[in-house]
Amino acid sequence: MPRRISVPSSVVLAAVVLALVVSAAAFGVAVAGGSRSSWPGGMMGGGNAGGGGGMMGGGGARGGYGTMMGGNGAGASAATQPGTAGFVPGTTAAPRSVKIYAGPGYSFSPAVITVARGETVTFVVLSMGGLVHEFMVGPADAVASDLAGTPEVADIGMMQTKSLTYTFDGSGPYSYACHATGHYEAGMRGTITLVG
Repeated sequence: MPRRISVPSSVVLAAVVLALVVSAAAFGVAVAGGSRSSWPGGMMGGGNAGGGGGMMGGGGARGGYGTMMGGNGAGASAATQPGTAGFVPGTTAAPRSVKIYAGPGYSFSPAVITVARGETVTFVVLSMGGLVHEFMVGPADAVASDLAGTPEVADIGMMQTKSLTYTFDGSGPYSYACHATGHYEAGMRGTITLVG
């Protein structure tokens, strides 16, 4: 007959609290970012020209997830950002990947993105938290008014990723937003700065 071992409830409680603290810290890093790449860095890592790091982190020459325990790609630097020397803008044949967290709650991270005039960008949107989001991008007035025909992806569920490719060939201004019921009104929008 197997012998039963009794674990004190205080030990179980301490283990649960520790797991929650570690999870909250990792999630906080994911939301706060910390990378200079196009992916906000942190827990999911990755990014354009390397950078990122974190639990799923790392990245390659033009983005990606890297290794399970993090690491950096080819060394992200400010020189890889639009408007700086050495930056290579995305094209229709080879769009630049910009990764965005939708949530948790009613926010995008990053909330401001810089793109080169005429550049083609593929937005890779990962929904965090329990809310279902959408991602619309285009001229700021069309995005603000949720104008029909403005490019968007809808129904991005928790930990689900969807992408949208857009070419910034107008004079701007541009923005992005979530128009799921009440989300835009709660502040779920971002700004796109054109350079060049």
